Amino acid sequence: MDRTLKLCQLLAVFYLLVCKTTTADSPTDDKDLDALIKEIFQNPNEQPQPTVTQTPYTVPPTDTRYPNHEDTNHSYPQPQPQPKPDPYPQPTPLVDPANEPNPCLVGECVPYYLCANGSIITSGEGILDVRFGEEDNPDPVFHPCKGLFQTCCSLKTDTPNIPKIEKKEGCGHRNHDGVGFRITGQKDNEAQYGEFPWMVAIIKEEPSLQDVLNVYQCGGSLIHPSVVLTAAHCVYAKKLGSLKIRAGEWDTQTRDEIFPHQDRFVSEMIIHEDYYKGGLFNDIALLILQEPVELSEIINTACLPPQDYLFDGSRCFASGWGKDQWGKEGKYQVILKKVDLPIIPRIPCVERLRSTRLGHHFNLHSSFICAGGERGKDTCKGDGGSPLVCPIPSKHEQYYQSGIVSWGIGCLQANPGVYVNVAKFRTWIDQQFQYKSLDTSYYEL
Repeated sequence: MDRTLKLCQLLAVFYLLVCKTTTADSPTDDKDLDALIKEIFQNPNEQPQPTVTQTPYTVPPTDTRYPNHEDTNHSYPQPQPQPKPDPYPQPTPLVDPANEPNPCLVGECVPYYLCANGSIITSGEGILDVRFGEEDNPDPVFHPCKGLFQTCCSLKTDTPNIPKIEKKEGCGHRNHDGVGFRITGQKDNEAQYGEFPWMVAIIKEEPSLQDVLNVYQCGGSLIHPSVVLTAAHCVYAKKLGSLKIRAGEWDTQTRDEIFPHQDRFVSEMIIHEDYYKGGLFNDIALLILQEPVELSEIINTACLPPQDYLFDGSRCFASGWGKDQWGKEGKYQVILKKVDLPIIPRIPCVERLRSTRLGHHFNLHSSFICAGGERGKDTCKGDGGSPLVCPIPSKHEQYYQSGIVSWGIGCLQANPGVYVNVAKFRTWIDQQFQYKSLDTSYYEL
C-alpha cells in the first residue's frame, strides 16, 4: 500500500512539473520546486526542524601519571543527538559524573597552599596527617576533604601560600622535617616530603588503547643534573626510547604537591662492563639524561663516598616505592617510604646468608655490602636500584650514598639485604664522568 501511494505521489509531481513548465511565463524557481516537493512528501505529524549552529571545541588534555592516573577534572565532549542526520554532529560537554557533593560546611576543598591566610582548616601549622582522606581518617568531621593536601577553604588564592624555603647548596643534604610541611601519623614508615631529594623513580612508557602509561620500574639516585645512579639489573636490555626518570616525586597518586616533579628521558645507559646478571655481580649503571633536571628545594644530588670507604656499624636509610611484603600479597607503595638499617660487617653477613637456602658454600661477591637483618625492617621487590645512604661523620644531616638496593632472601625477615658497594665503584664512576666531560663536583663534598 505504501509503495502504491508513493508511486502516485511521484506521478503527481511529474504532472505538476510538466504543467508548470508549459504554462508559466518564467522558469520555475528552485525554492518553489523545493517547497512543492516538501509539501507533497511532508509527514503531517512532523514538527519543524530546528536550526543547528556549529561551534568548535577542544578536547582537554589528560595527564598520565604512574600508575595510570585518569584526569577526573575534565569531561570529554560527546555528540548531541540531532533531529535529523548531520554530517558534522555538534558535540556538547557532559556533566562530570565524578563530581561529588562539597563536604565542606564553609568553602570548598582546595590544596592547602592555595588557600589565603586565615582561612585554612588544618590540624596545625604546616602539619599534615598522612591518614587524612583515607578510610582510617582520624577526624573526618574536622578534615572532610579527600587527599592529603586538600583542605576546606573559604578564600582561594591563585598565588601559592608556601613558606620561604632555603635552598641548600652542595650534595647529600637530607631534609629531616620535610620541605614546606611536616607529616604526622605515619603508619608505614612514610618519608617526609622532600626528605631525600636525590631519590628518583625510573619509569617505562608503555602504550595502551587510549593513552601512554608510566610504569614504575625501580629506583635510582641523582648524582648530577644529567646523571642517575641505579642498579644494572633494573635497566639491562631496556629500550632507551621508552625509559625516563622522575625527580621530585613523593606521592604517586596526587598532583597537589607543593613543587612539581620533573620527568627526563634517558639518552644513554652505561652498564658496568663486568656486570653478571646470573649472580648480579657489579650491579651498577649510570643513566645519562637527554636534558638536565633543575635542582630545587626538593631535588638535589647525593654525595658519593671516597674509593673503598667503609661504613661498618653505621645506621643508614634506604628509601623507595617497593612492596611492603614479599609475594603476591605485597603492594607497591603510594608515598615514598624509608627504613633505617645497620650496615653489617662482611663476615657476620656471609655467615647469616649461609644459614638461608643459599647454603654453606655461598660466597658473597666483593661488589656487595650488607645492611639490615632486623625483622620487620627491609627493602623489598620494587626497591631495586634505590639508594642506601649513611651519615657523613662530623656533618649535620648530610649523607654519603653507601649502597644500591640489589637483592635479598625474602623480605622483612631477619636476613640481611644485599646492596651494591658504591664505594668500590667510585673510581669507575669518576672515569665515566671524565669520558663524558661531566662535572664531578655535584657528588663531592
